[in-house]
Amino acid sequence: MTSTDRALDGDLPRQRLTVAEIAHLAGVSAPTVSRVLNGHAGVALTTRQRVEAVLREHGYRRRDSEPAAIIELVFHALESLWALEIIQGVEQVAREHELAVVLTEMQGRLTPGRAWTEQVLARRPTGVVAVFSELTVQQQSQLATRSIPLVVLDPTGEPLHETPSVGATNWSGGMAATRHLLDLGHRRIAMLSGPTQWPCCRARLDGYRAAMDAAGVPVDPDLVRVSTLYMEGGLRDGTELLRLPDPPTAVFAANDLQALGVYEAARRAGLRIPEDLSVVGFDDLSFTQWAGPPMTTVRQPLVQMGAAAARMVAALAEGEPLEQHRVELATTLVVRESTAPPHR
Repeated sequence: MTSTDRALDGDLPRQRLTVAEIAHLAGVSAPTVSRVLNGHAGVALTTRQRVEAVLREHGYRRRDSEPAAIIELVFHALESLWALEIIQGVEQVAREHELAVVLTEMQGRLTPGRAWTEQVLARRPTGVVAVFSELTVQQQSQLATRSIPLVVLDPTGEPLHETPSVGATNWSGGMAATRHLLDLGHRRIAMLSGPTQWPCCRARLDGYRAAMDAAGVPVDPDLVRVSTLYMEGGLRDGTELLRLPDPPTAVFAANDLQALGVYEAARRAGLRIPEDLSVVGFDDLSFTQWAGPPMTTVRQPLVQMGAAAARMVAALAEGEPLEQHRVELATTLVVRESTAPPHR
């Protein structure tokens, strides 16, 4: 028996597969299995998939070496203060546990590529926090077989049942924002949603609809737009809304960047906020209090969400059970100066 085989025998009692046994079951050589386990290149895709299938089938969990003292933090994009606040939360917890943070940006893609997977398997970090990202079932299984904990923050889809996740009370936030506008007397309330295939955006839209329904106010389909979560989307769709024959008197945007785009659409239309148009954002990024006028928004506890995800990773890496696999932190309506009773 090789030293690698003896190390692998340190797995949990029901998982005492050696490299040689894995190789036999997969019909490959022992060095090939070692390359797959360590995330090394030079293995054909079909061969790698065959080895991974054996690992999954036998519930293999690697326990043969200490992980690197790092947390892998994966973003689909690093284009706003939204990401910075999450990074701050993760970094705070990482520092407490003497861990470094490695950032990966996927340049707008939701799923990391094969190169990222191989690099992570080779680095063997303490754990991975995937933010607004979609790891495939195979990628999640690859991390699991190497005993690399994965926590998803703001999942864009439904994570595997056993994959812990962190989010916010998006539905309650959407309802609170809309109810605030209703309480001011608005009835022509528009909603700029983000992509509705993403649970956080769909929940904010559902919260808007629930508040309108509870108030007995019909939702005008012309006032609901699915937009991008950037200023450009808010400007484009806000401009279209304000050009309607019967335009809205208030707009609830799915995030602060969209709301800032609505600010610009109102400026170009010669409208004043909040005298002619009330606007509510979502996130409470730092610039909202300096917007002109300061923006009413729903505070999403992004720093705390990042910290919660990092704590879950640290706990799992220590073999500690989680009290909750799905954590939702509360949102809060922050009323500033961008909302007022309707002028007309």
